[in-house]
Amino acid sequence: MSGLQCLASENVWFDKMRYDEAEKCFYEGANGPSMRSSSHAGGDQELVSRMKSMELENHTLHKVVEDMRAALQKLESRVAMLEKSPAAVPCAKAAPAKQVENGDDDDDDDIDLFGSDEDDDEAERIKQERLDAYAAKKSKKPTLIAKSSILLDVKPWDDETDMVKLEECVRSVQMDGLLWGASKLLPVGYGIKKLQINCVVEDDKVGTDILEEEITKFEDYIQSVDVAAFNKI
Repeated sequence: MSGLQCLASENVWFDKMRYDEAEKCFYEGANGPSMRSSSHAGGDQELVSRMKSMELENHTLHKVVEDMRAALQKLESRVAMLEKSPAAVPCAKAAPAKQVENGDDDDDDDIDLFGSDEDDDEAERIKQERLDAYAAKKSKKPTLIAKSSILLDVKPWDDETDMVKLEECVRSVQMDGLLWGASKLLPVGYGIKKLQINCVVEDDKVGTDILEEEITKFEDYIQSVDVAAFNKI
């Protein structure tokens, strides 16, 4: 076979484009599908995450709507109970008063919206009756009377003074709120004795000054009067 014939039968170089295209397809088949699958997998993962987020948000919104619906039902039940309760009755009774205000002037003249003098007189009468009853009740209670026990030393002029007569003079002093008690004779000295006598007095009626003044009026028998003891009862 001649050289020209061999060259004519050789087709390797003439089909180079086909080999290049086949090589390109080979490398695209080797690298391309893996890259596309990786990109596709990443997109699917993002889509799944967004769907889960939307489902969670939808569940939250659904719970909020249910809570609002329950609160609305409770509010409607409360309003219905208030409308049926007796507290709503005065509101209904207040309507006629409003209608009277919108009536004729003649009807307004017959209605005293601020009370009447008769009501004031009645209230004043009831108040006075209560005050009188309280005063009567208080007057029946026994009042506490302040009293005192006084021990007096009554001294004569000398040892010749009649002590029996002296005591009679002392006890002859009588006044409202004075009550004489026990007495005894005590030696003073040089044969002289003094009269020690007890009495109970009401503080508002009898004082020690007036008592001493009345006793010392018997100057023929009595030289002086001293308060030996004074005690509140």
